[in-house]
Amino acid sequence: MRRKRSAVSVAFLILTTLAGIVLLPFAIVKRSFKDWLIVYLVGVMGNSLADRYLVSKGYLRYNIRPYKGKFKIHLPFDYIHYPLMLLYYNQWTLNSKPAGIFLKLFPFVIPQVIFETIAEKKTKLISWRKGWSWYHSLISLVIKLLLCRGTIALVRIINNDRISAKKTPFHDDPSQNNQ
Repeated sequence: MRRKRSAVSVAFLILTTLAGIVLLPFAIVKRSFKDWLIVYLVGVMGNSLADRYLVSKGYLRYNIRPYKGKFKIHLPFDYIHYPLMLLYYNQWTLNSKPAGIFLKLFPFVIPQVIFETIAEKKTKLISWRKGWSWYHSLISLVIKLLLCRGTIALVRIINNDRISAKKTPFHDDPSQNNQ
């Protein structure tokens, strides 16, 4: 029974990771490639830092993970699943008002928390410890998504208002040629 559970866990991990890898290019390669690449990188950095902290403090443990000897974090979630979810969330909320940004969290967060809860109860992929439960996952996902969304919004505001370069070594602004 234990081997079957482990085999199911590994198969689930492989299938979801492959699905994420297939979907990732469709989420990044859009009209504003640079923006979505920044969203992806902010998602990777933010989630891997949060995950490292939670694992080091003993709240989470990943029993089945790639490169078990080198990493204590869950690489597929930190580098594929969460950034993919963040990309789609940012694309969906690109022109939303604050209420829409908040309400649009739940179609992403609720299924993720359900999958994580099932994975914790039925597989060996994740173990919750020190009182961690589904609502901690819900709250942490909401906070991480909003922080990343806010970071990206700040980058867009700064880029459009003050830091946008008129002339770079790779691009001359035609409006500057008259001087």
